[in-house]
Order: sequence, then C-alpha cells, then structure tokens
Amino acid sequence: MKNLLIADDNEQILDVLKEYAVKENYTVYTAKTGKEALDEFGKRNYHAILLDVMMPVIDGFEVCRKIRERSMVPIIMITARGEDFERIMGLDIGADDYVVKPFSPSEVMARLRAILRRLELTENGQQQYVKKGSLKISMEKFQVFIHGEEVHLTKKEIEILFLLVSKTGNVFSRGHILDSVWGYDYYGDERTVDTHIKRMRAKLDRHSHPDWKIVTVRGVGYRFEVCYE
Repeated sequence: MKNLLIADDNEQILDVLKEYAVKENYTVYTAKTGKEALDEFGKRNYHAILLDVMMPVIDGFEVCRKIRERSMVPIIMITARGEDFERIMGLDIGADDYVVKPFSPSEVMARLRAILRRLELTENGQQQYVKKGSLKISMEKFQVFIHGEEVHLTKKEIEILFLLVSKTGNVFSRGHILDSVWGYDYYGDERTVDTHIKRMRAKLDRHSHPDWKIVTVRGVGYRFEVCYE
C-alpha cells in the first residue's frame, strides 16, 4: 500500500478524492489547512501528495516549498483558478503537476499513476547520473551542475534536460518528451514542453557552457548537442 496525503480545505473534495484513491489501494491521510498538511507530512513517509493551493493558515505554495526543502516526493497541486502565473509558480517551486478545479477525480488519479510509474521506472535501474563536458546531472539528488556550480532547476526541467542529455544527438519530438516526462496519461498539450524548455534555457544560459547546447529542430522538437569535449 502506498501512502497518499490529500490536503484541501473543502471537505467534499477531500471525500471524493479519498474515495477514488482508496479504490486504487492508497492508504489516505488528509489535512484541511497548510499547517495540518506539514504536520501530517512529518509523521510518515508519503509516496505522493495532492495539495490545494488556497488553504487557511499556510497556503499550498508555501507548503510545497517547505516540503521541497526535505523531500522530492511527487506533488500535484490543485487550484480553483487556472491563471498561467499560478501554474508557473507551482512548477517553479517544485510541483510535479497542476490540476484546475473543477476536475475529474479519475483524471487526478490518472496523473498520479503516470507520475508514480515514471518514478518506479527510475528506481528500477534507469540511469541516475550523466556528465557531458561541463554539465553534470544527478537524478538521485535532482541536481544540475555547470562547471561545478549548481543550477537551480525545477523537477520537470531537470527531467527534460536529463532525457535530452542521456541520448545526446537524438531529436525528441514534443510528444515524446510529454510521454517520457509527464507520462502517457498526461492531459496537457505540447506547448507545455516549449514553455519548460524556454525557462530551462534561460536558467542554464546564466552560466557559460560553450561546449554544449540545446538545439531546436524546427517542426520536430529538441536535441542536446555537444560542441566539443
């Protein structure tokens, strides 16, 4: 049984999500405030968290930040508003996915399955570390370094970069990146990939790296290219 924490101040939403999660064999724990969510998180090991943004005492963004200081547990954020800045903020502080109310509980469970499936593949023998020239990536610690200096990327940005670097020279379509990083059950569109790569490039380009680059292949997708080693 996997432990799942559901944090939402709406009791009806809590009950519905708990009902669906129990059917999928999760052991479910709940919280109605941000403080309760942090208290619950400290009591046991969780396999995933469903986290509402607008909660009393401490909001979901701050809860996510505090959890990310201690753990890389998968987090899906839930909000009643769908503004782009909220999605970007949630992903920037380390959320794995974002669901907007009203939502289908089965969709939430599908997203959760996709995230956990990818995590299990990684834990079951997938390469955990890669180095290309000045770039080093550790998937075990979710860290990226250029010339030994850490570059702070979001989880999704690290996963995309690792995918590209692990098969240097290969061109990955946006659909392939979505399938590999978000999972086959992902409900978003391919523009999500472009947004993440744009933001990832901006962070990487703050550090000199003439020995490699991320190339856009027009009409196809992206590839990681080594300029010299």
